[in-house]
Amino acid sequence: MTFIKNKENFVCGNCGEEVAGNGYTNHCPKCLWSKHIDINPGDRAADCGGMMEPIFLNSFSDKFSITHKCVKCGYEKRNIASSEDNTDILIDSGKY
Repeated sequence: MTFIKNKENFVCGNCGEEVAGNGYTNHCPKCLWSKHIDINPGDRAADCGGMMEPIFLNSFSDKFSITHKCVKCGYEKRNIASSEDNTDILIDSGKY
C-alpha cells in the first residue's frame, strides 16, 4: 500500500464542518464521517465518492481506531483517530 500525503481542507459532507487538513486528515473530527475517495491513502483514485459512516471505535494501547463503512458501496476502512477527534460520539452511541 502506498501513502500519498495530501494537505487539503474540506467541508464535511455530513455535518458541514470546515476541516483544515494536515496531510493525514481523512475524516471530520467533529462528526467522524469520511468520504470514499481513496483506494490507497491519499491517492484520490476511488470512483465511489459515497459518504463513509463511522461504525466502530476500537482502542489499542493509548490510541483509537475508527472503522468507517461506505453507505453507497459497503466498503470498510479502519483509520487511526486523531487526538482532535470527537470520539465521544462513538462511545456515547455504543459503537465502542
